[in-house]
Amino acid sequence: MNYGFVHKLESFGAVDGPGVRFVVFLAGCSMRCLYCHNPDAWKMESGYRMTADDVMAEALPCSCYWGKDGGITVSGGEPLLQIDFLTELFSRCHEHGINTCIDTAGGPFTDKGPWFEKFQTLMKLTDLLLVDVKHIDQEAHIHLTGQGRENICCMFRYLDKIQKPVWIRYVLVPGLTDSTDCLYRTGKFIRSLSNVKKVEVLPYHDMAVSKYRELGIEYPIPDIKPPSHEEVVRASELLTPTF
Repeated sequence: MNYGFVHKLESFGAVDGPGVRFVVFLAGCSMRCLYCHNPDAWKMESGYRMTADDVMAEALPCSCYWGKDGGITVSGGEPLLQIDFLTELFSRCHEHGINTCIDTAGGPFTDKGPWFEKFQTLMKLTDLLLVDVKHIDQEAHIHLTGQGRENICCMFRYLDKIQKPVWIRYVLVPGLTDSTDCLYRTGKFIRSLSNVKKVEVLPYHDMAVSKYRELGIEYPIPDIKPPSHEEVVRASELLTPTF
């Protein structure tokens, strides 16, 4: 039996995949995105321990709200850091016929060794992935997240190869991810994938500033303001392929 380190549970999620979702936010993330809105979930040990059966006991009473499209989404933090627990949880979901979704940035992905074997098993139990595209440029990606993007691109190619459905999420941050060149190149990359079912542009917001203050962490981009509606529409047009 594997324990997961859980940051929080949300019983009625409407923006975390298709339909109404029960959302499990796992603790722990190795990225340090400049616009991160969950700094309180960075450390895995900040979460509380739960088994897959513990989570299912919380989730199943909510299943009457899910309808035919809803189910369980595991988000973070970064859920792929807890791949053993995630696989065990989705195995339980599979037994109950529950739709499963992972919200990930793909940072832990590797296509080598035992971890990749575990990922292949997990994908057999996963119906959909919501995957962040942080930045198309390697140096800008490192500046934005603290990590490179080569292995994340590799994950995208693998998911395309096995035809695993993906929704792409793109956080539009003025001055960081909104240049015409960046959006055009990102859109070209998205159009090269045949398994993308949806693209969501998420406007940057600064609502996490109070969390940083409470944790005693300096907010890294205090002068950036949210994009306008027109800027979000423009980005959507450049990023979204014709489905």
